Amino acid sequence: MKDFVEYVVKHLVDNPDQVVVTEVVGSRTTVYELRVAQGDLGKVIGKQGQTARAIRTILAAAAARKGQRAVLEILE
Repeated sequence: MKDFVEYVVKHLVDNPDQVVVTEVVGSRTTVYELRVAQGDLGKVIGKQGQTARAIRTILAAAAARKGQRAVLEILE
């Protein structure tokens, strides 16, 4: 799923080479830390957070189908 998040975000931003997704696997939850260039943060979050919410929803649904839990954190 890390590759999926990376793929989607790289197509949203102006600086795709600065997109970094880190996967932190816990016992019950996997946390994906997404880092983008400061100028691209608004594009990832979207208007009123709609883009970020959509990415998080798709990620959570894909993880649920595998019986897992996933959380996406967007960092500067």
